[in-house]
Amino acid sequence: EVQLVESGGGLVQAGGSLRLSCAASGFSFDDYAIGWFRQAPGKERKGVSCISNINGRTYYTDAVKGRFTMSSDNAKKTVYLQMNSLKPEDTAVYYCAVGPCTVLADYVDYWGQGTQVTVSS
Repeated sequence: EVQLVESGGGLVQAGGSLRLSCAASGFSFDDYAIGWFRQAPGKERKGVSCISNINGRTYYTDAVKGRFTMSSDNAKKTVYLQMNSLKPEDTAVYYCAVGPCTVLADYVDYWGQGTQVTVSS
């Protein structure tokens, strides 16, 4: 069974930092891309970043580029999202996902349970 377990969310003031973790199991970690999506109330779930465990390339949307950084520990089968200079508009539930690197949630194969990130002003 594929499992993705996110952790690291919480409440932080604007300008602060958080590091999210996604522990993966039940699939060949090295053969897939792992992405982070987020969804705020009333809005669509959209990808914000992705890392390919095949070639190590990372991708970021313009909204988070320069502030968020993804990394992967293949031995631990865990990916991370370091979030710096957080803004109130970053507030959302963040989901780890297995599938192609894409902004569109429709193409995701598996989802984690999500972790809440709240940024206060």
